[in-house]
Amino acid sequence: MKEIYLDYAAATYIDLLVLRKMSPYLTKLFGNPSSLHAAGRKVRFAIENARIDVARILNVESKEIIFTGSGTESDNLAIFGTALANKDKGRHIITTKIEHPAIMEAVKRLEKQGFEITYLNVDSGGLINLSELKKSLRKDTILVSIIYANNEIGVIQPMAEIAETIREFRKNNSSNFPFFHTDACQAVGALELDVKKIGVDLMTLNGSKIYGPKGIGCLYAHKNVKLEPMIVGGGQEGGLRAGTENAALIIGFSEALKLAEKLKNKEFKRLKILRDYFIKNVLKIIPRVRLNGDLIKRLPNNINISIDSIEGEAMALMLDNYGIYASTGSACSSRKLTPSHVLLAIGISPELAHGSLRFTLGRKTKKRDIEYVLRVLPVIVEKLRKISAIK
Repeated sequence: MKEIYLDYAAATYIDLLVLRKMSPYLTKLFGNPSSLHAAGRKVRFAIENARIDVARILNVESKEIIFTGSGTESDNLAIFGTALANKDKGRHIITTKIEHPAIMEAVKRLEKQGFEITYLNVDSGGLINLSELKKSLRKDTILVSIIYANNEIGVIQPMAEIAETIREFRKNNSSNFPFFHTDACQAVGALELDVKKIGVDLMTLNGSKIYGPKGIGCLYAHKNVKLEPMIVGGGQEGGLRAGTENAALIIGFSEALKLAEKLKNKEFKRLKILRDYFIKNVLKIIPRVRLNGDLIKRLPNNINISIDSIEGEAMALMLDNYGIYASTGSACSSRKLTPSHVLLAIGISPELAHGSLRFTLGRKTKKRDIEYVLRVLPVIVEKLRKISAIK
């Protein structure tokens, strides 16, 4: 049976070039990077070189890079760390209705602690309204967190325009607030990462989406951003993330990031062609199906569709029987039976949202894989519609 993996937004394999770079730090170079002896110093040197490499790609200072255990942890540090460290300046935070659960759950917890959260609406394509953002900014707003490229529908927000809106507000109010954070986990390998061009003060990245190891992420935080650490007990990562650093994962993350940047332009063009071929044909051959998210302002590897009168979970399981691996949405919330908050936010009905599938392409995806899916999917849809209680 064929095996076609189309869930790269959930996780990627480790590139062999990355694995080779990691290997020595799993076996030979195992010293504690905080140790004073040579075994520890060698590891510390490698970690700091990796930090410099990451900082160079983001066009920031190396001391502004904080290595964490995941993108979720980086998001949590950005939200909780900024809120708790700056609550004397204000308790208002702005985000959107289509954020990753790592952001949504964090701000909901802050609401229970007395913070006020504004959730920006998005249009039917998943894009925010800059005028609504401008009207929502207040003197007590300390943080704006807007996802760079959505993990479910792949929609890319107008980051430069958002940043300019925030800068103009700061200027008019003679303030350093609010800070601007973005979750950029899905953007790596496709979009601009120079934070000077993007205009953010904090940015979340992780390794599991860029052909690097799982269990590693980083948060860029501008040196002027005051953060409250979430994990204490040691002085690692500038006192902002206690715990012995995992050198192998950090080196792997750095190498994966460098490789993603190197391949970015080539892969963007290749994947966009495959994506557009998939979208054009799936809309043509299957009746009562719609594409979710803006067609143009979306990641080159993302296809999110809703198929009327069918449960997405049933489709995903039947695709699995054919060796096709896709998802019904975010991997972090795919086991929940409630419809996607992202799809509801763009105006999809709960019934139609339940019939959604996300296909995300990657480095090993070929046109023949897409053609196989396009042959199999209509057969599955026909079978499921015949037995479906949803009409």
